[in-house]
Amino acid sequence: MTDTSLHRRLPDRLTTRTQRLLRSWEVLLLAVAVAIFTFNALASPYFLNVWNLSDATFNFTEKAMIAFAMALLIIAGEIDLSVAAIVALASTAMGYALQFGVGTPGLVAIGLGTGLACGAFNGFLVTRLGLASIVVTIGTMSLFRGISSIVLGDGAFNGYPASFAVFGQGYVWWVITVELAIFAVLAVVFGVLLHRTNFGRAVYAIGNNPTAALFSGVRVDRVRFILFLLTGLMAGLAAVCLTSRLGSTRPSIAMGMELEVVTMVVLGGVNILGGSGTIPGVVIAAFVMGLVTFGLGLLNVPGIVMSIFVGALLIGVIALPRLIGKLRA
Repeated sequence: MTDTSLHRRLPDRLTTRTQRLLRSWEVLLLAVAVAIFTFNALASPYFLNVWNLSDATFNFTEKAMIAFAMALLIIAGEIDLSVAAIVALASTAMGYALQFGVGTPGLVAIGLGTGLACGAFNGFLVTRLGLASIVVTIGTMSLFRGISSIVLGDGAFNGYPASFAVFGQGYVWWVITVELAIFAVLAVVFGVLLHRTNFGRAVYAIGNNPTAALFSGVRVDRVRFILFLLTGLMAGLAAVCLTSRLGSTRPSIAMGMELEVVTMVVLGGVNILGGSGTIPGVVIAAFVMGLVTFGLGLLNVPGIVMSIFVGALLIGVIALPRLIGKLRA
């Protein structure tokens, strides 16, 4: 091949990549985020205040921590609907330990450990007993939430130490919150894990065809178990941040969070049936949902309307690809 022909081919290749990028779901989602940001800025004079925007990140950072791990789990063809109940149980465990004088390092360890134990329990039931993850996690959702409700009753755990508040109320620099910094670090870590490692390739392989992945040498059950561990660990981390931000543990903590986490993942372009999806898409989806929630809050829209919106958004995102496919056919 001559140098002239190489130079003729190179622009075409770059053009193809650019066109593919512009047609991607992530670019479309980014355009939606810009449109929502512009609308919110025009609808409310308080939206562009930097401290208000900083507070708006609390609407999605805790959920996004779980969504990163959930994205990998769904790409692998599984799901965990017990994440909100894990948050509640981890928060309850921290509150119970607080009554015995456990300090901040111990509380954080208990929160993360509880999440990890719950993830291991879900993973064991799915990978060792061969049960369907959706059935298992619906059951453990009731189990974990029920244990939390029995321990708390109608009461609440309060009086967390001031040093514990840094996770949910602290700032790293100026308007950059600790939670936002954790979110950014986790986005990079999970992005590298999924898109730049053999483990990530194994996750995609399992989601597309677990039998073929098994015959290719992938330890399918081991990968799935690790994914459930990661999801439980991220739920424990979210429990630490949420409890720190609220300053208390109540029976209703994290109620309904699993719906928002799954919506965030699917909105980010992850196929609910597994096999495809990206971490950048989930990151953009997190900002979209945060902007929508914050904008509706500034407009004094009732919380029940926000719940309706999230439910409708989940149905719409799942149904849209099928509708497009039928129209093309």
